Amino acid sequence: MTVFEALILLAAGAVAGFINALAGGGSAITIPILTAMVGINTANGTNRIAIFLANLTAVAGYQKGDAIPWKRLSVLVIPTVLGAAVGAWLSTVTPPDVLRKVFAAVLLLVAASVLLRPSRWLEEREVALHEPLRSIVFFGIGFYGGFVQAGVGFLLLAGLVLGAGMNLVKGNAAKVVLIAAYSPIAILLFARASQVDLAVGGVLAAGQMSGAWAGSRLAVLKGAAWIRWVLVGAAVVAAARLALT
Repeated sequence: MTVFEALILLAAGAVAGFINALAGGGSAITIPILTAMVGINTANGTNRIAIFLANLTAVAGYQKGDAIPWKRLSVLVIPTVLGAAVGAWLSTVTPPDVLRKVFAAVLLLVAASVLLRPSRWLEEREVALHEPLRSIVFFGIGFYGGFVQAGVGFLLLAGLVLGAGMNLVKGNAAKVVLIAAYSPIAILLFARASQVDLAVGGVLAAGQMSGAWAGSRLAVLKGAAWIRWVLVGAAVVAAARLALT
């Protein structure tokens, strides 16, 4: 890794961490860069180091603003983590190219949903998902996060906001907690398959942590309305990147 590559990783990480703390799709920025450096399989595993540390940082930022709905979140941790473990294991033996291109369409649908029904993303509402459907949905989201990661923030936000009844601020806070919860298991599984580069992941993590802290603090201070536009923009850009990689 050259000095230039390290600087690129720091800059890309900062942007990705900021976007991930507010919406999702940051991995669509970092994965192509990592792929050019270490190959697609190792890129998928190495990215998890930065994802884990950045989301821990975002958790601290949201917690400082007392925005994490711990009670409503607790029932979602187990199915999400279990799904992520299965997805990460499968990813170590299966190329994710086809799934990434299919998911590009899902990102555009999320962006359309935010634009067409903005009120549903700004205010808390009644819980739409109940057991056992809730656990099944979050197991599936966790599976995708473990398998690919790129774009999982959009799925989690959809589940937390539209399904679990949270607003965008609390949904984002819950999202970073869930990703931080399943990331260590994913890292261990990728490392077991020799698909993690610690040096590259550490540099990327430094950038992502700075961006995640800034994004989480802005979310708490500015509220939910403006995050909607970050979500739309990030979804469109991430969809284009995923479709073309």
